[in-house]
Amino acid sequence: MRIGFRTLKTAVGVSLAIAIAYALQLEFYTSAGILTLLCIQKTRRESLAAVLERLYACLIGMALAGAMFWAIGFHPWTILPLFLVFIPITVRLRVQGGIASSSVIMMHLYAHGSIDAALLLNELAIIAIGLGVALVVNVYMPGIDKQVQRYKEDIDRLMAIVLEEYAKYMKDGYGLWDGKEMLELSDVLSKARNLAILEVENNLTRRSNPFYHYFDRKQQQFQILERMLPMVSRMDIRLEQGIRLGEFIESISASLRHPAPDDFARHADKLRSIRELHKRLPMPETRAEFENRAILYGLANELESFIRKG
Repeated sequence: MRIGFRTLKTAVGVSLAIAIAYALQLEFYTSAGILTLLCIQKTRRESLAAVLERLYACLIGMALAGAMFWAIGFHPWTILPLFLVFIPITVRLRVQGGIASSSVIMMHLYAHGSIDAALLLNELAIIAIGLGVALVVNVYMPGIDKQVQRYKEDIDRLMAIVLEEYAKYMKDGYGLWDGKEMLELSDVLSKARNLAILEVENNLTRRSNPFYHYFDRKQQQFQILERMLPMVSRMDIRLEQGIRLGEFIESISASLRHPAPDDFARHADKLRSIRELHKRLPMPETRAEFENRAILYGLANELESFIRKG
């Protein structure tokens, strides 16, 4: 059985909140742990939102329950109008996520049977401990640098394989590739982008980060590879231009495996020179040659976009 990091934080937070409330000899001290449990979220931003939502709901619930019990009395049927009024208010104020936690506080007032300053201070202390501990334990989030680096390496490796297969088909005119790397690449990109979004949510001071923009560019490169696939597969004759472009694609694949700082400029210059050379070639003599050269022209456009996104 694998214990996740969020599970560990929840267990530590709940026990810590209960221990603090118990040490302070608060009545209903275990409820501090319940409030902490309800506020542990996946990210810092979500946790802060949950804490604020439950804080507002608890304060509204305390005020409303105190007024209802004072006016109507501590009777079971008092709960009916209390919740008929309380729930619509929380929905209207968009703090309905705090209904469960505030219900705990309101039931404390009902169970106590009277409203006094000591009880109100007791409940405020429980709220402060429960929500405060939730914020504290959610401050620490595990770093994602190693995981991001692993995704980067996987993405470049898979893109290099895809480009190698494209080059092989263009140079040799056949291939036995089953395309599984495209599916793997799509899956890795999805996971990487989700991780980058999670990192954005964990940072309370900014709404974006370089990881997200990096994986977004890689997603755009993947879309280019998807567009290139049917173009490559439609080539049915071997041409000198196709072999030359295939060798160029091989060089891009090699750069993904062993990147260098000047790769962008080098590939852009090389592609430009290839396109200038192809412009000076004689006109196609057959329909098949014309169609295949048109495909190569489209591939060159896609490769130019691929390099620019790198």
